[in-house]
Amino acid sequence: MRTPGSARSLRSPRSRRSRRSHRIRPLLTAHGAAALLGAAALLPLATSATAATGSTPAASPTRVIEVSTAAQLKDALAAAKPGDSIQLADGTYNGNFKTTAAGTSGSRITLTGSSKAVLTAGGGYGLHLNGASYWTVKGITVTGGQKGIMMDASNGVVIDSVTVHDLDMEGVHFRKSSKDGVIKNSTIRDTGKNGSGMGEGVYVGSAGGTDDKSDNVQILGNTIGPGVGGENIDIKEGTTGAKIIGNTFDGSGLTGAHYDDSWVDIKGNKVLVENNKGKHTTNNGYETHTQQSGWGCGTVFRGNTSDLSGATGPDRYGFNITHYDVSGCPVTIARDNTVTGGRGVANPGIPVG
Repeated sequence: MRTPGSARSLRSPRSRRSRRSHRIRPLLTAHGAAALLGAAALLPLATSATAATGSTPAASPTRVIEVSTAAQLKDALAAAKPGDSIQLADGTYNGNFKTTAAGTSGSRITLTGSSKAVLTAGGGYGLHLNGASYWTVKGITVTGGQKGIMMDASNGVVIDSVTVHDLDMEGVHFRKSSKDGVIKNSTIRDTGKNGSGMGEGVYVGSAGGTDDKSDNVQILGNTIGPGVGGENIDIKEGTTGAKIIGNTFDGSGLTGAHYDDSWVDIKGNKVLVENNKGKHTTNNGYETHTQQSGWGCGTVFRGNTSDLSGATGPDRYGFNITHYDVSGCPVTIARDNTVTGGRGVANPGIPVG
């Protein structure tokens, strides 16, 4: 959506003398025993001193929290600590689930379950990570709310092999400068069901300014669509370095509202779009736009396969580049992109190769 505008040891035999020496080694003089006792007495002091300096910090043990009810899940999310693994039993978890607990880069928090562990919201957000960095969310299903999985100011979040479907608005959103996030191997379908045209599959950043620095988000190997009532992926102005690789797009849910007429709309900078496959679009495959001055530039398109058969829009290009300047706002479209149907690989005046 866009707003108007633009990795046997051998032991050597010991001599008779060495064996004899070994046998008498435990026998100590009184002076020697006293010396050893003195040294032992010092050991706790040394250990305490080491702990005090923090030079050898103890690793936090991993806690496994088994959850089978919505109330237990809410408690686990609220009390989560670095290293925790929250494991959901199969079943339906009704409600809105949120956390502000954060892991660390070396001790992540995990929320995991099978696709039969279903978070079902009657409205609002299905799962909200708010200032909750370094989480891994794996395997579960989120459905039924206004929005699916929301990251606000949450860095390093990994979403892996989830299913997100049947939502009023967008499926997965990295927002408020949620940097270095990953969504991979997941399925997103049937979003934007309230008909407002705000149903993007994956949404990165925020519209209307450049303060949201949700940078370096990776969108890898997902199946997005059918029934996505907005672009399959929307990369907003203010964000930099997104990677969109190895996904499969189905744009059969595109409504045309808010200019959603392509699988991917890019308004951020330095985005890599590589080895994706798309079908069922109303107009174009991929688009770039400059909504804010200096943005929508530096995208590289490589190895994408686009089927534009049945598109009826006014352009019908694999890549519709709306602002291009070879030095100020470059875009690269490699020759290994293939397009069937439509009017061509790129709109007139945009170099390919």
